[in-house]
Amino acid sequence: MEAIEDFIYRYEGEQKAILLYFHHYLYEQLELTPKIKFKIPFYYRKSWICYLNPIKPNGIELAFTRGNELSNAQGLLQTKARKQFSGITFHTVKEIPFKAIDEIVQEAILLDEQVPYASKRKKNK
Repeated sequence: MEAIEDFIYRYEGEQKAILLYFHHYLYEQLELTPKIKFKIPFYYRKSWICYLNPIKPNGIELAFTRGNELSNAQGLLQTKARKQFSGITFHTVKEIPFKAIDEIVQEAILLDEQVPYASKRKKNK
């Protein structure tokens, strides 16, 4: 847990506020397990569900590792030319649509619980 807090407190201003907001929501409220992977915080239940990615100059992207499998009924998720991942970038805490984000996160958790993640990478023989 200390690694996540160290990561968050390296940032300032709105980036730090957004990171704290989502960390509190994902870890404390939803009880997802945080881990630093690829130098950023990922949140897990059975497998990885989402991650927080600082975007230059001052945004934070909440990205979903199985974004291509989510409904995106809220119309917020952006793939940014990625095949599997999709996310939403925020620049202030005020602009976070909590109800819509909660719906997306709950759908991602349900997907994780019902359909185990299976890597689509080809295994070397």
